[in-house]
Amino acid sequence: MKVLITGTSQGIGKAIAELFLEKGHAVVGIDRQQGSVEHSAYTHYICDVRDREKLPQIDDVDILINNAGTQNEDDIDINLKALIYVTEKYGVQPGIKSILNIGSASGHTGAEFPEYCASKGGVMAYTKNVAMRVAKYGATCNSLDPGGVLTPLNDPVVNDPELWAEIMEETPLKRWATAEEMADWAYFLTVTNKFCTGQNILVDGGESINYNFVWKD
Repeated sequence: MKVLITGTSQGIGKAIAELFLEKGHAVVGIDRQQGSVEHSAYTHYICDVRDREKLPQIDDVDILINNAGTQNEDDIDINLKALIYVTEKYGVQPGIKSILNIGSASGHTGAEFPEYCASKGGVMAYTKNVAMRVAKYGATCNSLDPGGVLTPLNDPVVNDPELWAEIMEETPLKRWATAEEMADWAYFLTVTNKFCTGQNILVDGGESINYNFVWKD
């Protein structure tokens, strides 16, 4: 299948791309940075997903994974509005089989920066809207909403021993997920899953049970 993934230069998006390639799928990545995935079945477009007029022409997308996101940098424009642009262009069409939006546990709890929480809460609601509209194609649409994940975006707290200890006190499983674990979830929700749709799947190691957000001042 042809899989379109946004935000593939690092972190969760890169891990998802590499897993789908390993499984034999053709992967197309969109990122505002240079591509870092090396595989003969991978095609990379450098593009800012906020610029809907410059989104590349990509036909016959079977699976769309909206992973591109940011924190404290035009969160609503990047995390929500651009996700909508991408989905309406590539995802809501008769050939689509599955759409997955990468949300956040913060969309469930509100325990993070205001615009970030608002953007991810919007992703949760939009996921349900899209699920209703692509159901006529036999397609699913869900959001995967991680808690803490070991990615470069989270280095400011991962590399701070004091804050990290505080975060672990708030996390029942006493660890954060790896990007590869999130990739496994993404594969399950888009390829294995055929019936669960319109759901916001919270995968956070129990972090949201406590509802406390720890970050640098």
